[in-house]
Amino acid sequence: MNAWYLICFLSALAVFIAFSNQYILKMQTTIAITTGSVVISLLLILAVKMLGDETALFITQVVSGIDFNQLLLKGMLGFLLFAGALEIDLAALKRQRWEITILVLFSTLVSTFIVGYLSYYIFALLSFPVPFIYCLLFGALISPTDPIAVLAIIKQMRAPQGISIQVEGESLFNDGVGLVIFTTIFAVAFYGTEASFQEIAELFLVDAIGGIVFGLVIAVVGHFVIINCKDINTRLLVTLTIPSAGFALANIWEISGALAMVTSGILLGNITRAKASKKRGPDGTRYVKDFWHATDSFLNALLFLIIGMLIVTMPLSWEIIGLGLVMVPVVLLARFISVGSPYLIFKRFRQYDKHSVKILTWGGLRGGLALAMAAAIPSNQITVEDMDLHDIMVIITYVVVIFSIIVQGLTISPLIQKSIQAAEAKAKSIK
Repeated sequence: MNAWYLICFLSALAVFIAFSNQYILKMQTTIAITTGSVVISLLLILAVKMLGDETALFITQVVSGIDFNQLLLKGMLGFLLFAGALEIDLAALKRQRWEITILVLFSTLVSTFIVGYLSYYIFALLSFPVPFIYCLLFGALISPTDPIAVLAIIKQMRAPQGISIQVEGESLFNDGVGLVIFTTIFAVAFYGTEASFQEIAELFLVDAIGGIVFGLVIAVVGHFVIINCKDINTRLLVTLTIPSAGFALANIWEISGALAMVTSGILLGNITRAKASKKRGPDGTRYVKDFWHATDSFLNALLFLIIGMLIVTMPLSWEIIGLGLVMVPVVLLARFISVGSPYLIFKRFRQYDKHSVKILTWGGLRGGLALAMAAAIPSNQITVEDMDLHDIMVIITYVVVIFSIIVQGLTISPLIQKSIQAAEAKAKSIK
């Protein structure tokens, strides 16, 4: 069985889990898929232990045929970010543009360094010395949040728009910024890029600004084609071309394809959709929205199952799993500090939901992007305590992500409910 067949079978499995969830667990789909992938991973690990080395070798050979860097960071990521950006409300985003900008730039960078420094000292304290540059790399890959699971819960519970757009806008943009930070540190760690401030700033700015400008360009071209195209199928194909060919071109030019997809997705999802609805009616754009919503859910489900298979091939140990569990409170603390500190200033100029920081902290779920970046770290190049750095990073990231989506995802509802009650009480007092 080759890698392509494996992806096909995992796709079918993802759909089966999503279907079964409607009648059995009745959980939010992403949480159900994640839980299912963990259970399947554990069963496969158990099967490998029981069936012997030949089965382990077979699974390893199949999974090793997948180039995770190409599949995830160079492929699926473009579709995931574009699909999420299509759902952003541009008008609501503008009202909180300064808050989201600061959270995206300041909070993501601060969280990266907090996690990097704390993990460096904690790893050393636990007699597991990881060089600082790789701890910083871990901070960069674990700091961006995943909007998919928590946004579904927020929309389902009809949370106040203020907190909803903060979570949504920050999650999408910090994916792009987080990837730029990761790429910058990655270049220093593995390609020997000069680590001077000027070199790093130049690499960061070219990557980020280049991605945003390119996103604007392809959005303008896409807008023109979609508005003037009469065929429904061709309009849909145009939206597919942007996260495929557009994302690939951004990667070739070495600019941020992630920020390009977020920028183009927001513009097409608001300006183009509004104009197309006026020209052809709401039914003329609804099918595009439904298609991308389904695609987003499917790719996230597939991603977690693929990473689950990757975990099966790694040398798991209680020591590494324990390190992952230790990193959970570290990541949450970094998130709380990096999000909470800007709000001390925000509150001087505007009133906010008193639960905003709590929801942004506990609802800042880690997901597919963190796993994709961890999986992209080169194998068999750096060893720590006789273990491959790639395996260490993937396992620790997997533990943090699983806790994030299953535990935080399942317990965020009470916080959102309090936010809804506070908004309702405020509305009544005004009346």
